[in-house]
This record gives sequence, C-alpha cells and structure tokens, in this order.
Amino acid sequence: MRTIRNGVSLLTLMTLLATAACASDDDSPATGGDASAGASGKIKEGLSVAFLPKQVNNPYFTTSDNGGKAAVEEFKGEYKEVGPSEASASSQVSYLNTLTQQGSDVIVVSANDPNAICGAINQARQGGAKVVTFDSDTNKDCRDLFVNQVTAQGIAENQVKLISDQIGGAGKIAILSATANATNQNAWIELMKTELKKPEYSKIELVTVAYGNDDDQKSFQETQGLLSSYPDLKGIISPTTVGVAAAARYLSGSQYKGKVALTGLGTPNQMREFVKDGTVKNFALWNPADLGYLAAYAGAALASGMITGKEGEKFTAGKLGEYTIGADSVVVLGPPTVFDTSNIDQFDF
Repeated sequence: MRTIRNGVSLLTLMTLLATAACASDDDSPATGGDASAGASGKIKEGLSVAFLPKQVNNPYFTTSDNGGKAAVEEFKGEYKEVGPSEASASSQVSYLNTLTQQGSDVIVVSANDPNAICGAINQARQGGAKVVTFDSDTNKDCRDLFVNQVTAQGIAENQVKLISDQIGGAGKIAILSATANATNQNAWIELMKTELKKPEYSKIELVTVAYGNDDDQKSFQETQGLLSSYPDLKGIISPTTVGVAAAARYLSGSQYKGKVALTGLGTPNQMREFVKDGTVKNFALWNPADLGYLAAYAGAALASGMITGKEGEKFTAGKLGEYTIGADSVVVLGPPTVFDTSNIDQFDF
C-alpha cells in the first residue's frame, strides 16, 4: 500500500479513495487470479502445480501424473508429484499441509477418503491454492473442481455388462475393490448393485465385496480367498488397476484360469499378457494420462482466473479441446474404452 505524500491535495485523495471503492471484489475474478489473465483467457506462466495421488509408484497414477506433467510443461508451470506409498484414509494429510506451507498454486489430488482430507484441503484453499480432485472425489464442498474420468453410472453399466457377457448372464460373482473408504469405488459398487437388479441380470448373484486396499499382495490373497470361499464363483469384477492385475496374476497360474471370468478397470500394459494368454477376455479404462492432463489444465484455469468452477463455464484443455463444467463443479473426461485382443496392442500406458 503506497504512502500518500504531504503535497497531495484533498481532491486527489478523494479521487483515489473513490477509485479504490469502485474496484470492488465483484470486479475481480472469483478465483483470485489476476484480472488480465482471466480477461485474456490465458494461463499464467510459472504456476506451481502439485499432484498428490492415492499412492505413488502405482502404475495407474504414474501414468495419470505424467499426463499432468506434460500439461504443466505446455503452459510453462512448475510440476511436482508427492504422495504416500500406501493408500490409507489419512495418509495424504501431511502432504497437503506441506504443499500449503510451500505456497502451491494448484493441488491436484485423488482422495483416499471423502472426508479425511477435507480439513487439510480447506487450509490449502485458505492459503490461496486451487484444489482439483481427480479420479476419486472428496465431499464437493472441500474442493474447487472434480475431474471425473467417466460418470459413475457409465462405469457401473460397463462393468456389469462385461462380466454378464463373459459368464453367459448367470452365476455367482464377486467384486474385488480397493480400500473400503474409496469414494469412487463405493459409488461404482452401489450403482453396480442397482444395475444387477435389472431383469436382464436376474440370474447373476453378487455374493460379496472384498477389499485389496490397492495393494498388490493383499489383492492377490483376496482373490485366492474369494475362490476358496466360493468354489462355484463364475466371475470377478475388480474396478481398480492394482486389484484387477493382481487377480489376473492369481488366476493365470491357478486351476481357475479360463473357468472364472475376470474384468475390471486396468491399464493395457498391466493386462496385456493376461489378455493374450486367455486369462482375461476384456476389461475397460479411460486414458489415465488424459485424466491427469485435463486435471492440470482445469487447475491452471482456476488459478489464472479464467473459471471459478461454476456450472456452465467452459475452458480449453490443450490438445483435448474444450470442456464444460457440470453440476457440483464436475468435469467429465469421457466414456471408457474396452480392451481385448483386437485392440490392446494399439495402446501403450
């Protein structure tokens, strides 16, 4: 704030005060970005963008975060990735606190729990950061925007149809999930249960939901446990990249190979060998690199004052083109892709 010199006239002082009064909060971007960036529709250079996945060294998040890194490099920002090695409910809090202290402009986080990190997120936002959730959301009041890979209903319909087609529309199935508190997993599972109530799926019985905690070895053991507890199991849905790969690995070396169907959400590079050896007929996923890329651009648009997160606002995400923000400040990447022997070699992620 500048000091008024003694020689300034009263009229000049009054003019300055009037001008300041006119520059109200209503005239500035709601996101706190500078007015020139918002007005010109350009992303500010030098934004610090941090990605906080559910867990690091997870192939899915490595791919998605690298997509975010590519986007940050395009708009000349500063990228970093931090995160826990295990996907537990509260494991992300300390990382959020550190990023807040470091003054991050944008934090992109996939939540392990819808509530556990809300306090830390709110502190980050109060400190000036824009917070975008991707892949797995928090409560909507915690963040500025959620970049959803696909609608929850779309995932449920896709997964149930894939397993139904593989088991001939009849038999016992189980679900192998990630953590018990994972927002996206729980939403998908509840909608799968509703989907299974449709007449065309009346001969399919969901016997249980198991949790592998997005840990390879535990998911492997849970798969073994499912088949021990339900020897007449016909199929497994695992809507988690760690879980479906671990389940496939167990099935491929067991007596159940080719007898128990498996589908879920996985990456082509993880699942290629199991599709080619006949363990898995097909599975689905969106492109995680595009998900991270879109999340980075969404966060940068928020931090630059180009959008506020309100329904109906539009922004451009580099090579992916224009997106429109939907209800509850949600942006949807697009429908999932089904991978099988006919197309899996066309993808590398």
